[in-house]
Amino acid sequence: MLTQQTADKLRSMSLNGMAEAFLNQLKTPANVSLSFEERLGLLVDYEWTHRQNRRLDRLLKNASFRLQACMEDIDFHHPRGLDRAVVESLSTCQWILASQNVIVTGPTGSGKTYLVCALGTQACRQGLSAKYYQVSKLLSDLHMAKGDGTTPKLLNALAKTDLLVLDDFGLAPLNAIESRDILEIIDDRCQRRSTIVAAQLPIEHWYDRIADPTVADALLDRLVHNAHKLNLKLKGESMRKLLNQP
Repeated sequence: MLTQQTADKLRSMSLNGMAEAFLNQLKTPANVSLSFEERLGLLVDYEWTHRQNRRLDRLLKNASFRLQACMEDIDFHHPRGLDRAVVESLSTCQWILASQNVIVTGPTGSGKTYLVCALGTQACRQGLSAKYYQVSKLLSDLHMAKGDGTTPKLLNALAKTDLLVLDDFGLAPLNAIESRDILEIIDDRCQRRSTIVAAQLPIEHWYDRIADPTVADALLDRLVHNAHKLNLKLKGESMRKLLNQP
């Protein structure tokens, strides 16, 4: 009875991991030989791990990545010009702490989406917040926010996110309103937060997809000047086919 009361009290204090570990310890005869300090240390370790896992789950859910991807599964053998040293450097997430950007360009099937989702997942593993958007979906959300008056809330949430991932940039031309909307988002983040942009078109062709040349200059200046650039090639089979992606 005392054992269950102790577990219940731990749960009431939101120490759910410690409660589970406490009950498991009592079921494991080997723990009898451990000292009080050792058993307490194991309980604290379990609670810490439990909280870290819950935080990671929450960050990944909020990020809404298009693909479940991780740095360990990135394919460096397929010939597409992906530099392992550069990717390993990015995996430290120091570039996010320095408020720098990443731009990934390459043709369809070169693995851009998987790579940017893996970088985003790595940020979440480091305890950083992230949000994934296809540009068309972001523009749609902005349009709806203007209709229901929640634009400030959406823009504020985007501005506070440690890493914003914009996929399929330039897939469709941006009209004047869309261009200014994207610029406002990027301007709020410039030198404060980090952004990943994935695009089929090389950077030098982005101007052609933005209606207002003045906005194009401002947008690219904020995205490109402090960005790590990865230009993927496509040689052989599509990465989408190799990874069995839709």
